[in-house]
Amino acid sequence: MASSPSDREGGTTRRVPVTLPAMETAAGGWLRGMRVSGFSLLMLVIIVLFVIILAPSLKTLIQQQHQITSLQSDVDAQKQNVDDLKDTVARWNDPAYIEAQARDRLLYVYPGEYSYLVMDDAATKSETAAKTEAGTKITKDIQNPQVDWVGAMTASVLDAGLTDEPAAKLVSPDLKGAK
Repeated sequence: MASSPSDREGGTTRRVPVTLPAMETAAGGWLRGMRVSGFSLLMLVIIVLFVIILAPSLKTLIQQQHQITSLQSDVDAQKQNVDDLKDTVARWNDPAYIEAQARDRLLYVYPGEYSYLVMDDAATKSETAAKTEAGTKITKDIQNPQVDWVGAMTASVLDAGLTDEPAAKLVSPDLKGAK
């Protein structure tokens, strides 16, 4: 067995900590100690090619996943709409519901029954203060219009029937009563 120099001298081995030179950083020492071999260069090329080849595929995959989630939300909304429509159909298959709708919407009654239409007095009072789109007040008084509507209608029918002008150039008669 070979002996070490410290054993030959009869002393113990003295350990000295290794220090980096003051100007060198730890990263610089690590980079200098790294050796580039053919295998590491080959692996680097393979990783770069892997990224270049898969990047467009990954983009397409992400777009498709987004489209799938969008379409799935549309399908869920349509399923909810179908469920609502099924509920409506089930209601209309009930004779009691049909009868209630006929009574409420169409004011139908059975023979021998009387239907009364009650108008709210408070609603008519609020209507007297209301105004039309033109700004005139709505009143209970009967008004005589200042428009000759029979003449205007007759003129409109005759103009439309006897003219050679296209429909876009025809002008409706003045029904506001301006003379």
